[in-house]
Amino acid sequence: MFMIKKYPNLKLAFFITLSLFYMEIILNLSIFLNFSFVSIILLFIFSTLLGLVFNLFSSFAKQNVNKTISISLLVITGFIFSSQLVYNRIFKVFYTMYSAKNASQVTEFWREILLGILNNLPWIILLFMPAIILLFLGKKFIDFKDINNKGRLYLVLLIVAFHLLAIGLINLGGKNPNSTYDLYYNTNYPQLSIKKLGLMTTMRLDIQRLAFGWSPSLGATPSVPENSSIPTYEEEEEEILEYNVMDLDFEKLISNEENQELLEMHKYFKNVHPTPKNDYTGKYKGYNLILITAEGFSPYAVHKEASPTLYKMVEEGYKFTNFYNPIWEISTSDGEYVANTGLIPKSGVWSFFESGNNYMPFAMGNQLNKLGYTSRAYHNHTYTYYKRNISHPNMGYEYKGVGNGLKVKKVWPASDLEMLEKTIAEYIDDQPFHTYYMTVSGHLQYSFIGNSMAKKNRALVKDLPYTDAGKAYIASQVEFDRAMEHLLEKLEEAGIADKTLIAISGDHYPYGLEKNEIDDLAGHEVEKNFELYKSTFILYSQGMEGEEIDIPCSSLDIIPTLSNLLGLEYDSRLLMGRDIFSDSEPLVIFLNRSFITDKGRYNSQTGKFIPSDSGIEDNDNYIRKISNVVNAKFYYSSKILDNDYYNIILN
Repeated sequence: MFMIKKYPNLKLAFFITLSLFYMEIILNLSIFLNFSFVSIILLFIFSTLLGLVFNLFSSFAKQNVNKTISISLLVITGFIFSSQLVYNRIFKVFYTMYSAKNASQVTEFWREILLGILNNLPWIILLFMPAIILLFLGKKFIDFKDINNKGRLYLVLLIVAFHLLAIGLINLGGKNPNSTYDLYYNTNYPQLSIKKLGLMTTMRLDIQRLAFGWSPSLGATPSVPENSSIPTYEEEEEEILEYNVMDLDFEKLISNEENQELLEMHKYFKNVHPTPKNDYTGKYKGYNLILITAEGFSPYAVHKEASPTLYKMVEEGYKFTNFYNPIWEISTSDGEYVANTGLIPKSGVWSFFESGNNYMPFAMGNQLNKLGYTSRAYHNHTYTYYKRNISHPNMGYEYKGVGNGLKVKKVWPASDLEMLEKTIAEYIDDQPFHTYYMTVSGHLQYSFIGNSMAKKNRALVKDLPYTDAGKAYIASQVEFDRAMEHLLEKLEEAGIADKTLIAISGDHYPYGLEKNEIDDLAGHEVEKNFELYKSTFILYSQGMEGEEIDIPCSSLDIIPTLSNLLGLEYDSRLLMGRDIFSDSEPLVIFLNRSFITDKGRYNSQTGKFIPSDSGIEDNDNYIRKISNVVNAKFYYSSKILDNDYYNIILN
């Protein structure tokens, strides 16, 4: 207080500091609803630090300009907080600076953005209040006189002091996954980082990492944990088994490698135990393959009366009762990336687009093209959205979307049925074929006003006992059901329904629904860390002998599972998922480093492990062991993308 009295100009720094802290609190209240004591302290320290930087920046201007700059900085900051709030409300994630560079694509969802602004207008007004107060009332309590060099020196000293204080607190805390230390130095998880470190600090770290080519850090975690339950490749079982591996001489790669990062990668993948071939290997060899990533697809889309074809495919195909579809940072694009590559997306970038310049040998298009298949991909939305015009041809597809060959009615969202009606004839007589679809009919918003598919199918859901939003969601998925009905009819007419394997998964859970609306569809309160992401994976062919599969699995397992079922040559060590039908230990990985195995489930947010019936004797040791495996998968998956690793060792 002494410095504020002696140097009245520092009142401005104090006001800006309180304003930034206030915005952080408002954002947290609007999204997370709770705080920890440590996070409040760090939010205040980082807000003070940035407020002092703002004040130092504006101090070099004259009085009137100083005021204008200060107000402008608060307006810009208010816009940043508001845009992140609206984006999170719509997509349930925060945008990164990488995504901000491609903001023009997001404007295609102007309806959702406008609705998001209107629905969150009270919060947005609160976020702009500091700028409004400074504009109209600032002169009453803030003197905008010039700051001299001594005043600037005080600001610099305070900036250094608060920075050291923040770093000291971060380093004194725990260093476990998702700790403030881990979020500040090692990992990029905006959803939790904003809660613990604040939005402005998270965005500052994001800018630094984007500018300097940062990648996640494995820290001191060894590549393969000691006493790991995952044996090394050399530890052969007594029974002679044939593995899903390729002819890779890792010993030679290791001995010839000079790059330390690549050397670590060679050692890691050499020690990953491959999955053995099994009774399901090659069961569908030579079949046509239709792979679909369905927008917003979930168990609630499968309804006996409203979507009977999807219901039939679930009941008569392989029935996966413990399948999960975790959300990642870039929602739809990352969901597609996981289902098409068997890799975990790299944080902070559009991994699918970044893979467009890499060799991607395990994408289904590239695998099946080697066997003489014709591979095509379709999307009933703008063909350049998320730069699929780069990623999809690189996966081995002849790719069509709206704007480069696929013409559908200009409604939002477009019809999946119409897309299939216009594309099936292009490949059905060109066997063996592989076709990939990314649908759009199930896209948010879920209402009967702004969603053309929900409006079209409204009569079919009017008597369902759900909220209007829940009914609208199911109505939008009815269009996808009709598309599948049409597909099965055409396959039947062509006489190849029993020689075509259809695999369907969602890109993410239907986050366009509010939590209470999802609870209504589920018929109970849905648990948020695991159950929210529980989904449906359809694996179906006409006349197949379906069975129930209750082991934990996820969208990360789709590529290795299909590769095994089709009898393809692939290397199971080089994928982050696993063949669901193998006897290897199942592992479902979530963005926040929570996990599920056949031994139980670990919630990284609470630090609690809930054993399954089989149980284990030493929970703490097991958590450390599997957490090491999870961290390594995140790390090496990013390194595959960064280094074009498949090209180095396979091409």
